[in-house]
Amino acid sequence: MTSALVVPGFLAFLTVLLVIGLLAAVGWLVSELRRTRDQGEEVLANAAADLDALREELDALQARLHEEAEQLEEARRTLRLADLTIVDDKEYRITALGERRGGGPLALVPTVPGPQFVDAMLRESLIRTASIAAGLRRALAPEVRNRIRFEMKREVKRSRKQRKTDMKQARREWEARQRAAIPASEVSR
Repeated sequence: MTSALVVPGFLAFLTVLLVIGLLAAVGWLVSELRRTRDQGEEVLANAAADLDALREELDALQARLHEEAEQLEEARRTLRLADLTIVDDKEYRITALGERRGGGPLALVPTVPGPQFVDAMLRESLIRTASIAAGLRRALAPEVRNRIRFEMKREVKRSRKQRKTDMKQARREWEARQRAAIPASEVSR
């Protein structure tokens, strides 16, 4: 018996094959990561170019709006009808939308953190659901259903009675018209 550890040949072959497979998988993952990073950089470059184009367009629109506002102001000052001056009561607010604040990236609008937003939405949904359930429970209570049934019976009786009196009144009027249409000579015979 030997003290050396003997490794079967097929086990050594499988280990070498597994190491080669792992190295190939790592190489493939690295190449995919590089490709994905390059695509992401390309998308970011396109987005930056689009942002710059939109910023230039916004600046042009802002300059045009400023010129039109000056022309309108000049026209308003010169236009007079009798002793009246036409005044625009609207209040315009000019913002610095196209400018960067502090020379850095565009300032972001403050937002509510995700957990607080979810908490508020769940609370509101829970309160609405509870109030709807309470309203349904109250509306479908036996007392309410009995009261509705009673009122319906009463309304049906009232409408039958009204229909009967309307029918009697219509019959009386019809008979009166019939009597008025018959000549007096035929009635006396």
